[in-house]
Amino acid sequence: MTDDELTLVYATFPDIGVAESVAGMLVERELVACANILPNMISIYRWKGRIEQDTEVSMIAKTRTALVADVTAAIVEAHPYDTPAVVAVPVTGGSEPFLAWIRSETGGS
Repeated sequence: MTDDELTLVYATFPDIGVAESVAGMLVERELVACANILPNMISIYRWKGRIEQDTEVSMIAKTRTALVADVTAAIVEAHPYDTPAVVAVPVTGGSEPFLAWIRSETGGS
């Protein structure tokens, strides 16, 4: 892994207030360059043997791959769910000026 590799971190939250709080904390700590919050997502899932349906908020955060473990730990620590959804998706291309901006806005650059 090189320090230039980038990753999108996807997470879900119970409401916009929690998502905004976590996103702000991640940007403030320079763990992510940006977090997009998408409200009013419908989640249908199985939990403890039952089919559940809830309205949630999704977040997509842009970071360097080297910071994914720190980003994940920060989300899990601040999250109200027992088992928060947090997954990392590698970035394999994109607008180079935008990718360079992500690198410049995250700690350790």
